[in-house]
Amino acid sequence: MIKAGRSAAVLAALAAAALSLTACGGDGGGSGGKELKLWHYEAPESAMGKAWNEAIKEFEATHPGVKVTFEEKGFEQIQKTAPMVLNSKDAPDVMEYNKGNATAGMLSKQGLLTDLTPEVTKRGWDKLISPNVQVTAKYDAKGTMGGDKWFGVPNYAEYVQVYSNKDLFEKHGVEIPTTFAELTAAMDAFVAKGVTPMTNAGAEYMAHQFVYQLALDKADQNWVNAFQRYTGKTNFNDAAWTYGATTFADWVKKGYVAKKSVSLKAEDAGVAFMSGKFPMMFSGSWWFGRVASEAKFDWETAVWPGAKMTLGSGGNLWVVPKGSKNKELAYDFIDITMKKKAQNILANAGGVPVAADASAVTDAKAKKLIADFDALTKSGGLAYYPDWPVAGFYDVWVSQTQKLMNGTAPGEVLGAVQKAYEDGLPK
Repeated sequence: MIKAGRSAAVLAALAAAALSLTACGGDGGGSGGKELKLWHYEAPESAMGKAWNEAIKEFEATHPGVKVTFEEKGFEQIQKTAPMVLNSKDAPDVMEYNKGNATAGMLSKQGLLTDLTPEVTKRGWDKLISPNVQVTAKYDAKGTMGGDKWFGVPNYAEYVQVYSNKDLFEKHGVEIPTTFAELTAAMDAFVAKGVTPMTNAGAEYMAHQFVYQLALDKADQNWVNAFQRYTGKTNFNDAAWTYGATTFADWVKKGYVAKKSVSLKAEDAGVAFMSGKFPMMFSGSWWFGRVASEAKFDWETAVWPGAKMTLGSGGNLWVVPKGSKNKELAYDFIDITMKKKAQNILANAGGVPVAADASAVTDAKAKKLIADFDALTKSGGLAYYPDWPVAGFYDVWVSQTQKLMNGTAPGEVLGAVQKAYEDGLPK
C-alpha cells in the first residue's frame, strides 16, 4: 500500500542519502551495544529529515562510542520487503514504517514488532501524543489499530487540507471559500472563466481522497470507526459513500477537476499547482514544505471548508523490530525525536509536530498549519485514510476511482470497493 497522501514519485524522492555517524549507548541487553542501525526514508531537506538528522547528532553527543549506521531505504522498498527482512538477521534496530491495519498492524500481528507499551509509559510518550493520534500507534491481537498495545511511536502528524493560490483568486475576482457552499460557488466561478479549479491525480491517491472527504461530509465518528476499525458493518451503498462517489463524478462532469487528470500521478498534480496553473490543491501537509520553497505566488492553507472530519492521522511510526539487537539504544533515539529541540526543528521546517513548543514556531503559515491540526485532534476530527482498512485496498481505490472519472456508474464502483473490503477483512 502506498502511503496515504504520497505518490510513489514523491516517495522515491524522499529516500535519503546513506550516511554513517558515530554515537553512543547500551544495547537491548542493557550494555555493550556499539552500533545502532537506523532506517528511514525522509529526504535530508524535508522537515522530518532535518529534525532526525539533529536527533542523530544529539544521540552522538550523549552516547559516545556507538556507531549510528543509517542505511538508505526507499518507502516502497521497506513496504514490500519489511516482513521478510524483519524476520532475518538483517533487521535494523529502529526504523520508520507506515501506520494502519495493513502495514504496522499486520507486522504486529505477525510478531515482528516489539511491544513498546512499557517504554511508552516509562518515558511519558503517551502524555505527549493526543488520543486521536495514538490510535494508529496502538494495535490489538488481530492487528487492528486503536488496540491496547503500542507497536510504534509517531513523532509527527499529517492531514489533508486545501492549498489556495491567492494570486489566482484575486486575478479572477473570486473569494477564497470558508464554507462548502462557497467552495462550489468558487469552483463554478473559475469554470465560467475557463479555469479548472482543482488540480487532481487519478492514477494515485488524490482522486479517491476527494471521494472520501465528500463522504465524510455526510458521515459521523461511528461511521469512521466501523469502516476503519471494524466496530460495525460498512455499507458502501449508504448515503455517505453514495454522496461522495456521485458528487465527485459530477465534479468531473462540471469541470471542477479535469477528466484528463485520470492518468496523472500526485507529483504531476502537485507540480502543476506549485507552478501556478490551478487555484486549489486538496492534498496533504506533506506538501507544505515544497509549496513554501517552490511556489512563486502568495498562498494559504485551510481545512476543507465546513468539515467536521477530514483525512489525517499521526505520521509514520518509529518501530523497533522484534529482532533488534540494541533495543535500549533504539528507545533512546526515539526519545530524542520526541523532545522539544527536534520537535521545534520539525515545526519550523514545515512539519506537523506532536510535542513542539508553540512559542518556538516563528513562521506564520507554519503556525496556522499546526493550529488547524491541533483543532482537528481536539475535536476528534481525524478520519484516517480510505485505503487503510485492508491489505491491497489502495490499488482498488485507484482503479475504481479512475473508472468513476471515466463514467462508470457510482453504484458499480462502490460495489467493487465493497467486495474488496469484505474480502480483506480479518478472519
